[in-house]
Amino acid sequence: MSASPRGAIFKTVLVALVLTLLPLPAWLAIVRPEFLVLTVLYWSIQAPWSGGIGLGWFAGLLLDAFQGPVLGEHALAVALVAYLGVHEHQRIRTKPLLQQALVVLAVLVLYEFVLFAVDGWSGHPLISPLRWVPVATGALIWPAIATVLARSYRPGT
Repeated sequence: MSASPRGAIFKTVLVALVLTLLPLPAWLAIVRPEFLVLTVLYWSIQAPWSGGIGLGWFAGLLLDAFQGPVLGEHALAVALVAYLGVHEHQRIRTKPLLQQALVVLAVLVLYEFVLFAVDGWSGHPLISPLRWVPVATGALIWPAIATVLARSYRPGT
């Protein structure tokens, strides 16, 4: 990519934050994927020099400010996701989208486990197995998310 995608990153992270915080009926909120985490992961893989750990930390803090019971738990988890994306970006981006979805599944499991651990350590445990549903839906929609985000930034246009 010849030009910096910072404008596209900002816009897509803002849209992902809105999609993450949008009130939905309870039955639909259960299956809502972690749009913000998927967006940060995408940009950490595709533009590690513009996205990355700082983007993950900032996006996680925004999420904490709106819905986190413990300030910093999402920041930690999303920054970890971003770190994994930046560290493994060359391996991940060369894979087909369906194989990438398997990597995304593993990263989302780690993300949810970090949240689960912080919630448990801080006295806010959520034991319901439904907390793991967004992990599966996030991996399932990764090919669509990656395609939409790829179209959000085209250098030279």
